[in-house]
Amino acid sequence: MKDLRSLAKYAVLLSLGRINRLRSSRLRFRGAYASYNEAMEHVRPGKLPGYDHDSVTEVSRVWMEQVPVWDYPVLYWLCRLAPDLRRIVDAGGHTGVKYKAFRPYLDLERVDWVVYDLPALVRAGRALAGPKDRTLSFVDRLEDAPEADLLLASGLMPYLDRPLTELVRRLRTPPRHIVLNKVATREGPLLVTLENFRIADVPYQIRPVGEVPAALDALGYDIVDEWVIGGLAHRIETHPELGRAAIRGYVARRRNG
Repeated sequence: MKDLRSLAKYAVLLSLGRINRLRSSRLRFRGAYASYNEAMEHVRPGKLPGYDHDSVTEVSRVWMEQVPVWDYPVLYWLCRLAPDLRRIVDAGGHTGVKYKAFRPYLDLERVDWVVYDLPALVRAGRALAGPKDRTLSFVDRLEDAPEADLLLASGLMPYLDRPLTELVRRLRTPPRHIVLNKVATREGPLLVTLENFRIADVPYQIRPVGEVPAALDALGYDIVDEWVIGGLAHRIETHPELGRAAIRGYVARRRNG
């Protein structure tokens, strides 16, 4: 009986996905692909491919400068680790949105906050930086980032077109702490969809649930905290039968740190 119910549910989801494909222009997620490059080949005509465009930098920027509930685990750990932090590398930090969001809660006058992101976002971040952003700076090559105490990647992982291990190994030295948030995960192999940014289609990667913990272990880090953000769980509307993505966060400390 359980198998029959599972088959019936799968059939319903499969039918729903087919219906959703007819209205794909209004969906947040569209398509299911095996790799980042394959997803890029299916960007809709007339849409910009990916994130690295000046006109995409304003999409949701003001909203990202707020502190939604899923940012509070990150803020908690930054506050807890603050006495040991002199420099943070914020990978995928957009235009410095988390620097601005967290400024009321952290003493950022004593912390160098270095944003690493794509060239278009770095250009926009530098143009938007004001007098209050004295300790905020930007690099578009991770190799140019100075040595840091903490690597923050809040929301980067779904858009990162390479493994976490490769990202961390591009740093000059491994930081003592790594904080990851909004990591999209699933039971099963890597799945890449396209996120609708209105003017652009951006590859969005849903990683195997064990990939990030295994990567952190290989890099020499122990996970000291992790969480699941239930409110951000989602399906790919055109392929709901592939299951729901669970959105996770991690804090890891270097073993020899």
